[in-house]
Amino acid sequence: MEGSKEKEGNINIELTPEVAEGTYSNLAIINHSNSEFVVDFVNIMPGVPKAKVKSRIVLTPQHAKRLAQALIDNIKRFESQVGEIKEFEQQDYPINFGPVGEA
Repeated sequence: MEGSKEKEGNINIELTPEVAEGTYSNLAIINHSNSEFVVDFVNIMPGVPKAKVKSRIVLTPQHAKRLAQALIDNIKRFESQVGEIKEFEQQDYPINFGPVGEA
């Protein structure tokens, strides 16, 4: 029955259909404290004065550093297969963009 045993160190990760669909984001806002990094993923649409956070991920500083390195490694592999990712002119989005309420 060795085939039915999980190998030591393997993790069984479940991906539900809803999560598998993914969530589109074209802006990430990153904040940190001494103990955690908070990454808010936002979808900003042109001409719409309000945007909502679609997903928030909270990481330890160690996991944030590993994620950054994993992204760098994956971008290098992607570019070696597909070519350089061209950067467009970066837009400055104020944190609280859109209409401001008045009392």
